Amino acid sequence: MDVEAPAGEVVAFAGGNGSGKSTLLRIAVGLSRPTRGTVVARPPVVGYVPDRFSPNERMSAVAYLTHMGRVRGLTTSVASARADRLLDRLALVGGKHAPLRSLSKGNAQKVALAQALLVDPGLLVLDEPWSGLDADAHGVLAEIMTEVAASGGTVVFTDHRESVTRARATRTYTVSRGHVALKGPETRATEQRPVSDVVLTAGRDGRVPQDLGWEQLDGVLTVSRDVLGVRMSVGRESTDALLFTALQHGWSVERVTGTTTDHHETPNAATKGDMR
Repeated sequence: MDVEAPAGEVVAFAGGNGSGKSTLLRIAVGLSRPTRGTVVARPPVVGYVPDRFSPNERMSAVAYLTHMGRVRGLTTSVASARADRLLDRLALVGGKHAPLRSLSKGNAQKVALAQALLVDPGLLVLDEPWSGLDADAHGVLAEIMTEVAASGGTVVFTDHRESVTRARATRTYTVSRGHVALKGPETRATEQRPVSDVVLTAGRDGRVPQDLGWEQLDGVLTVSRDVLGVRMSVGRESTDALLFTALQHGWSVERVTGTTTDHHETPNAATKGDMR
């Protein structure tokens, strides 16, 4: 394989379970060594969010982040202030003093993301970063990825959903059967993508049907829930399939409207890093 992750870009690796995406990311950040080949021009500051982060610790979220900040060279006051700011931005449920062992998967993921951002990363590596996050955190994560790339950093992430890689990445590599191939640059700049705004409500009996884990369905970009139903932004090409699935499971369709979403090009820096 030969992979290039230029500064200023958001690079996605797409592939099925067991294809090697997580191993590739561990090589990228330096936690695993390739059998052959080298990783060159890795930035000095790397932020890494693994696919699983569930520490069984009594330590609170803010205490853990403050400790990690000190390990990374920050003073206690600076580390604590950055931890507070990041947890507020990510809206950690239960508050910053909640013990790590008490957090849900989604909230543990927020702490993992915060620790990766305590020091501004030149390379931010995210393994299935949307898994378990609530709808509001989805938007914050997208903002953070854009900010890192816009500041000249590189963002690398994995996701098995083509709709997500198409919406978020500036370039995508596919990982399959031991091979990594460049899919081609994603659509960028001023082009707008057709998106449907879908609102689903309770069925005819007035009961809210089972949540189908909307974030994991193909084409779903954002999800917002309330006591009456759910609202989603869905790629236009996936709308019919999603509506069919919802109706099969007892949901009622309140509204479907068309819209577009902009994709802004991020600048490329001159320095490039190869992962071979």
